[in-house]
Amino acid sequence: MSELKSVDLVLEGGGVKGIGLLGAVLGLADAGYRFERIAGTSAGAIVAALVVAYQRAGRDLHDLEPMMRGLDYTRFADGAGLAKVAGKAGAAVEVVMHGGGHSGDYLTEWLGEALQDVGVSTFADLRIADPDSSLRDNQEYALVVHATDLSRRLLVRLPWDYPQYGKNPDDMRVVDAVRASMSIPFYFRPVQIETQSGTATWVDGGLLSNFPITVFDRSDGEEPRWPTWGIKLSRDAQGFGQDKPVRTGLRIAISSLHAMTADWNRYRYEEDGVTRRTLHVDTDGVSATDFDISAEKQQLLFTNGTLAVRSFLDKINLVPAG
Repeated sequence: MSELKSVDLVLEGGGVKGIGLLGAVLGLADAGYRFERIAGTSAGAIVAALVVAYQRAGRDLHDLEPMMRGLDYTRFADGAGLAKVAGKAGAAVEVVMHGGGHSGDYLTEWLGEALQDVGVSTFADLRIADPDSSLRDNQEYALVVHATDLSRRLLVRLPWDYPQYGKNPDDMRVVDAVRASMSIPFYFRPVQIETQSGTATWVDGGLLSNFPITVFDRSDGEEPRWPTWGIKLSRDAQGFGQDKPVRTGLRIAISSLHAMTADWNRYRYEEDGVTRRTLHVDTDGVSATDFDISAEKQQLLFTNGTLAVRSFLDKINLVPAG
């Protein structure tokens, strides 16, 4: 087999649509690419953690496909506390009392076990030695997960930013960082982090950076050694259809949350040329919280991920015609 080509990846968040990300990642692997570093948010963080762990363990990345297909997505919607016994009414109370109607425990159990099976527990297991990069010592990891700190009102890049909270990055569990990154506000309980000065509250990184495409860009003015490509769970830039006003306080609040976790910076990405290094996976209208997603929809998302790779490589002239 010819030598693998290096690339860094950035994976957008998208809840249950993550299997579309996996389809694209496997398509790139089949085209001869190795992933030096991967960053992700929410579902992107889940897929990124698995791909990094499997790759470092020397495992076939295609083993992740049956794992993701066998995932019981309905378990992600397991109720927390009162929601277990009182349904939607209990979930509403849990949102008021604890900030989320669902526990998120299933993700921690499932992903923690999957990572442990290939020898990954803490970020120490994902350290890399890369003296030719522009990374600082506390940034030399193969995985970067994004979360939002509501207490300090800023973006958190894990494990990079753990020292700001008095934590040693090498000691922190990978699954806990991913759990924080996928904490969709009001849907999942947020993650509470004990710090030197109290407790910080972390939620979905998508509030501030659902697609952190610039995270691996060099900061020393040198040319990149290999490209950074992003995978987005959305169609390529298109029209938005008919514009409709948003009225009432409740609708404004809901729409504000959707805007923060959606493609809010599309225009800047287009102007900065980011779209030229981005694969767009058509998600066919699937919602991030469609936890009753059918096997047929999963297959469609996965297939669309692989098709996005062919389209992207064709566009940048890395795949011969035919």
